[in-house]
Amino acid sequence: MFSMFKRDPIKKLTQQQAKLLEQAMFAQRNGDIKSYSLLTAEAEELNKKIDALKSGAV
Repeated sequence: MFSMFKRDPIKKLTQQQAKLLEQAMFAQRNGDIKSYSLLTAEAEELNKKIDALKSGAV
């Protein structure tokens, strides 16, 4: 009955991943390759979590 009020964890993780990738893009444009690689690695970890949630939900 109240399932429509539950938040979607996949949506939240996808938004976090998008923010990280945007920050990584700006770091790369500014020439900060170390920050770019760290942010990209964090985004990849979130992508793995998203894939795990999607495969578990199906």
